[in-house]
Amino acid sequence: MKKAAAQDAAEDRQHGGDRRGDELPDWVANKERRLAKIREAKAALEAEAQAAAGQGAGEDSEVAAKRGRKGQPPSGVPEDNAQRNFTDPESRIMKTKDGFIQGYNAQAAVDAEHQIIVSCDLTNQGTDSAQLLPLIDQIKANTEVLPKQVSADAGYASDANLKGLEEREIDGFVAAGRQKHGTAAPAAGKAKEGSRLAAMAQKIAGQGYDSPYRLRKQTVEPVFGQIKQARGFRQFLLRGLDKVKQEWVLVCTAHNLLKLTAFG
Repeated sequence: MKKAAAQDAAEDRQHGGDRRGDELPDWVANKERRLAKIREAKAALEAEAQAAAGQGAGEDSEVAAKRGRKGQPPSGVPEDNAQRNFTDPESRIMKTKDGFIQGYNAQAAVDAEHQIIVSCDLTNQGTDSAQLLPLIDQIKANTEVLPKQVSADAGYASDANLKGLEEREIDGFVAAGRQKHGTAAPAAGKAKEGSRLAAMAQKIAGQGYDSPYRLRKQTVEPVFGQIKQARGFRQFLLRGLDKVKQEWVLVCTAHNLLKLTAFG
């Protein structure tokens, strides 16, 4: 506690003890500095568009379609509605069930028996698909074993992910489409006949209400509910992808400590 008090005092001397933390930056009041910031943001958007064009040139049609480009590579020019956040340029506008937010995409893999988070990560990408296999590989790094079975919602459905589960000899249950309330299994979505996604949709549907996929909603969803609702964690306090990643790790660690304490 003495160390914390000393740190607070040092930060007060550095930043000013009467600051709330939500003051506008100094450059806002200066016209020339505002213009420089706008030019800097424009250049950053152009660089991101060019980088995306280089990445998109090597994508297969499935990945490109998931990015919403219908198989067409990006042009290398920022879209007319492209935006950049001055407070945290590394954050992104993301669509949620409650609308759009400026933020990050937090990920977590959860043990079904005790609701312990066994791996976690955070990205500034709005889609989940690319995060499944890295989360699974992190499970092995953290626990020294791969899970025998994995369930994931439709956001993680892709041929590459299903192939990755096969290569890791994991019994996967990944929804190929959205599941309507009261139905026994998720819809097949846009799965092509004979594809891995179609086989997965048939696998889940064939087991109906006995499918392990149904455990997903009582495994990982409550964990996010406990973090957001019970503990009141609604927004990140830090800025920048690397710092926010570490903040998410701390949040997940706190969750696990509380769970372990509850289990004695």
